[in-house]
Amino acid sequence: MLGGAAHGSWGGCGGAPARHPHVSTRCQLHAAGRRRPHCVPGRAGIAEDPAALVALVASSRRDLLLRVHRHRLRKEDLEDCYGQATLELLVHVGQGGSFKSRAHVGNALEQRFLSRIRDRRRAVGGRSPMQAALEGALPLATDADERPIEVADVRMEPQRVVMLRHELRRLQHHAHRLTADQRLVLACQVGLQMDCQEFCGLHGWTPEKYRKVAQRARARLRELMLAEESSAEQAIGSASRGPLAQG
Repeated sequence: MLGGAAHGSWGGCGGAPARHPHVSTRCQLHAAGRRRPHCVPGRAGIAEDPAALVALVASSRRDLLLRVHRHRLRKEDLEDCYGQATLELLVHVGQGGSFKSRAHVGNALEQRFLSRIRDRRRAVGGRSPMQAALEGALPLATDADERPIEVADVRMEPQRVVMLRHELRRLQHHAHRLTADQRLVLACQVGLQMDCQEFCGLHGWTPEKYRKVAQRARARLRELMLAEESSAEQAIGSASRGPLAQG
């Protein structure tokens, strides 16, 4: 045995010129105090991609964080906030950021998750009028087979709209009894919102002619509509007196 050591048949630095073929010495791949980048503690020698590490931690802590903070928001809002926090961490590592350990990833994820929750609560509380309105809104139909709820618009004023449409039909009916120039002036005023200067430059009229034709057209329409109303009142009066006369 000693002779073998003297001849250098043992492994090690001293016997490096004549090492045994089946003996190897351990070597330190990395300097002391240094660690491979993104190495996960507890799994020595296994390096993970930072994006994969974020995804692994986010998947493992999702249910726990949603249960812990379920009193803050609705479930769907919490899921949206958690997804935003996870996406922010993925963007961070995609831009060259890194984390020291899984605990570091978990802490960063929870902090961003809480930040998104606070943003959502402030938006619902009134900072964002649109989000506040959507939060207080009710669904028109909760199920595809359910009949949708018919909501009446109190600002619609259907009686006023019906009266305006009736007046518009009357104007259209009596407009055919005006002259061509009168119809042209009223159409440009009402439909095209064309002023006197533009109309006169387009049709070659003088401002005085434009003013007179417009006045006569409005006066003629007023007369026709008043005549129609008076005739309608007379017809209603005669119809109401008819049964009394027969009685």
